[in-house]
Amino acid sequence: MYYFNTKSALRYEVRFGRLQDNILHSNIVFGVVNDEFEGEEYVATNKGEVYQVMNTIVEIVKNYMKEHPKVNVYEFNAVGRDSEDDAAENGRMVLYRRFLPKIFEKGWHFKIEGNFALVTKL
Repeated sequence: MYYFNTKSALRYEVRFGRLQDNILHSNIVFGVVNDEFEGEEYVATNKGEVYQVMNTIVEIVKNYMKEHPKVNVYEFNAVGRDSEDDAAENGRMVLYRRFLPKIFEKGWHFKIEGNFALVTKL
């Protein structure tokens, strides 16, 4: 588990969960943990820090990958806003799609279906 703070004092948590049936498959989850958001870690904060947050997450995931080089599958879900259609790719997945190549460079394959991304080592 990793934590970081933004310039506006938001505190984020980044977690990596291993799947029980395949310990080389990791689920990436991140979100805000400040009390003001009442446990709603996937909330849109609207603080104008999205690129700072995403660049920090890129570095955290890269660090995790160095510490766990045998993990060969990563997955994550782009949890959408209540107003977004669950069947269509949401705004968060559009953002995540832009940052995937910064995390997973050569030798990785991206499979995105709706708001679910599966990244596998080639």
